[in-house]
Amino acid sequence: MFGIQHIKFDSMTYVLHYKNGNIKREGRGLSFFYFAPNSSIVAIPMGSNDLPFIFSETTNDYQTVSIQGQISYKIGNPKTLADNLDFTVTDGGQYKKNDIEKLNQRIINEAQTSTASFIHGISLKEAIRSAKKIEANILEGLKNSDAINLLGIEILSASILAIQATPEMSRALETETREKLQQEADQAIYERRNFAVEQERKIKESELNTEIAVEEKQKQIAEKKMESDVQKSENDRRLREMQLSADIAVENQRKLLIEQKTENDKKEAETKGYVIETTLKPYKDIDWKTLTALNNNNDPKFNISLAFRQLAENADKIGNLNISPELLDSILNDKSNKK
Repeated sequence: MFGIQHIKFDSMTYVLHYKNGNIKREGRGLSFFYFAPNSSIVAIPMGSNDLPFIFSETTNDYQTVSIQGQISYKIGNPKTLADNLDFTVTDGGQYKKNDIEKLNQRIINEAQTSTASFIHGISLKEAIRSAKKIEANILEGLKNSDAINLLGIEILSASILAIQATPEMSRALETETREKLQQEADQAIYERRNFAVEQERKIKESELNTEIAVEEKQKQIAEKKMESDVQKSENDRRLREMQLSADIAVENQRKLLIEQKTENDKKEAETKGYVIETTLKPYKDIDWKTLTALNNNNDPKFNISLAFRQLAENADKIGNLNISPELLDSILNDKSNKK
């Protein structure tokens, strides 16, 4: 009515109410009446925005890569942005121009500029594996960009979602990778077989070492047994020598005993001979007749025998001798009775 309008904004929108070219009011989430003919209202969204992007760059080996990602930002200084871009709204709250797209494009351009200098210095394979480095370069480039700082923009984060080569190059890389993986698989099989062969060799070597150790032990046992046999033989020899020495000592003792006994017997015989000789010495020079008489034998037969002996000794002096049969018979009968 008469050009007076009412407008209302949410709390995520920063509002600048210009009247006759001067700021009359400003703030977030304002609701007010204004006179439309001399008013201009600028509405700056304060929430964070996720800006997707995708662009292509060429690596140092002349291969094209497609980089897809997202940049998160928010407006840090709405008045600075309002001085550079047009965010004026109509009475119905609609933007007169679409400068938000212009803002997004500027951010993307700065991000692409930061990425291009990095991608141009690396190869395709390195680029595909450099998402984190690209993120860091974009974030650093945007934060240090004068154009972004003049717009009052605050960069929150930069994320790389995909880095892809052309379909032909992707297939070539897949083939190369497949071949490399196959080679690695073949190498793994070779190493596994080689490991198995090596293990088999170690097992055989261990078995041979075990056999050698067993043979060595058997050799040691044989040597010990031989040493024991030698020691036993030596002990047996020593025992025999000791036995022989003992026998020799016994024989020597026996010899000494025999010699001593012989000596004793000799002395005893000599003593007996001396005793007999001494005893008989007084009778040595005595006539046997005297000895016979000293014998004092009263046996008549003994006396008859002595008589016959006398007769025999003096046979040359006897002419005739008569012996009665009765005398002989008595003597012979007496001998028969004695038998």
